[in-house]
This record gives sequence, structure tokens and C-alpha cells, in this order.
Amino acid sequence: MRITVLTVAGCPNGPVVAERLTQVLDGRHAEVERIEVEDPEQATRLGMTGSPTVLIDGVDPFAVPGAAASLSCRLYRGPDGRVEGAPSLAGLRRALGDADAADCDPMPIDAAGRAGRGRLAPPDGGLRSMQRAVLHHFADTGRAPSSEDLEAAATASGRAAGEVVAELAAEDSSVLDDHGRIRGAYPFSAVPTAHRVRLSGGIEVWAMCAIDALGIPGMLGTDAVITSTDPVTGDPITVTSVGGRMTWQPSTALVHVGQRSCAGPAADVTCGALNFFTSRRAASSWARAHPEYTGRAVDQACAEDLGRSVFGHLLTAAQPTGARTMTGMRIRTDSDDLPDLT
Repeated sequence: MRITVLTVAGCPNGPVVAERLTQVLDGRHAEVERIEVEDPEQATRLGMTGSPTVLIDGVDPFAVPGAAASLSCRLYRGPDGRVEGAPSLAGLRRALGDADAADCDPMPIDAAGRAGRGRLAPPDGGLRSMQRAVLHHFADTGRAPSSEDLEAAATASGRAAGEVVAELAAEDSSVLDDHGRIRGAYPFSAVPTAHRVRLSGGIEVWAMCAIDALGIPGMLGTDAVITSTDPVTGDPITVTSVGGRMTWQPSTALVHVGQRSCAGPAADVTCGALNFFTSRRAASSWARAHPEYTGRAVDQACAEDLGRSVFGHLLTAAQPTGARTMTGMRIRTDSDDLPDLT
């Protein structure tokens, strides 16, 4: 992201803009340049309609239709109606968020490889019906199913439960412990993690990672409260999902998305790098301390969309007649290449 601040010499609001940009960027990578405009011709060429003018990737997000190039003082109306000589913090946050959104493809990655199926298990051999049985059991009980719990689903496919469960693990739709028991089935974890999800009915489940946690409400079509902890600051983070709309506390929270440069199941390759953070500064600090992971911070809207894109259809796509139906739902970014969430 390139930010250009156009001012005239001695403009008292130039330093105000600089200070506010530092606050809202909060460690986010951006190229910031300040240019002192000397004459009307330069103002016209650069798109300055008063001092200071802020351009994000060459575009004035605060532009007023019909405003002429000018070297005079510029006024900005804040969200509370007050007029100031510089964009408000809220206005800058909104403008920077919109700039991020412009670079955010709703599905910029092949969510889990496997020819674009994402986390959806193939229908062959009863794998998909078994996957759904496992996910429903987690959602209904808050714990992983045993082989006995899955016998009915396996019998419907003419197979043994243990055999199908092992194939799901080989296909990386689930994770098994050393005794062949289900330790996790994306997005659920049978063992405690940093990410706890309380469903509207009162059931509490663990999520494999931050993106998995964000995908659970849409996958189940339910309201939920997600709680986690910033691994750098230790501060709590809460995401409340009501009617498909999520509210984050603190409002500066985001998610770091990354992966190890090695092959293996997602639980080993990516889950350790998919964490909630209270700010970009905290996420950047964590990334510097964990060079084994490559990735970047993504903002709230991107993280929500990624969770929905990966998990929203797992319990709704191509279900057989008579199967249980749950409503499903559907990334925004910072810098660097978004890693493949395998």
C-alpha cells in the first residue's frame, strides 16, 4: 500500500495527519510519502484539493465531487459532524480498510488443495457422509465421536467405521491420535486449543485454529461466541456472531494466516500460524519471532470470509435425500502472498 500526503509548506495539519496515520497503521506495512506542493500546476497534476490531501495508492478516498485543485487549507467532516483540518482516525481506518478490500479476492486460494474441494471430503466410499456424521457429533456433544458412535454411518456405506475414519485422516479431513481415535476434524478439535467456541444452544467446542473458529457459525448456521487469546500480549479476544454478522473485541483484532514450508496435514503445517491478535503490531511481533512460518495478517472481513469459504458448505453441499440440513454461509489482506491453507 502506498500512502501519499500532499501539503503546502508550513501546513499545521500535516503533522496531525502523520500522527493519525501512524496510529491507524499500527505496524501495518505501507509506503508513506509526504510531498510539499509548491504551485497550482503541481496541485492539479498530483490531485491535491487542499492541504493536506491524503492519497491511498494514488486515489483520494475523501474526494468531494467537483472539488478543484487548490493550495488552500482543506476541511474534513468527521463522523460526529465536526469539521477538522485533517481526516479523523475513524475516516482513515475506513479508508485504509477499503484499500485493503480492493486487493482482497473473495477466494484467492485453493482452500485446501484437492482440486478446489476445500475441506469437503469426496463422496466415494462413504467418506463424505462419515465426515458429516463426525462434524454433527462434535456440534451436538462438544466432543469427538467414538467408533461406536459412527457405526451407523459406516454401515450405511457397507464399511467398518474404523476403516472410513482412517481414510478420512489420510485424506486430511480429520486427525487421529496414536490410538487411532479422532483428535480433530476440521474445524473441530477434540483437545483444548487457544480457540473456544460456544454455540447458541450452550454446547462448547474447541476449534483447530482461528480460521476454523470463524468458520463454525456459518457451517452450522448458528449464533456463537468465539473466545481466544493473543499469543503475544496474553489479552483476550472475543468474536460474537449473531445472524451471520460478527462483532470483534477489541475492534483492532485480526488474524495472522501462515504456514510452514513443509508438507503434511494442515494441523501440522498451518494451524500453528492461524491465530487471533489484538493488533497488527502484535501479529508482526509474533511473525518475527516465528520465522518458520510464512504468511501475513488479514483483517476481520477477510478472516471471516476465509472461514466461511473453507467451511460454510461442508454440511450443505450435495447432501443425500433425507440428510440433515443446516444453513451455510462465506478475505481481506495485508501484504505478501497468501499461503495455501492445506
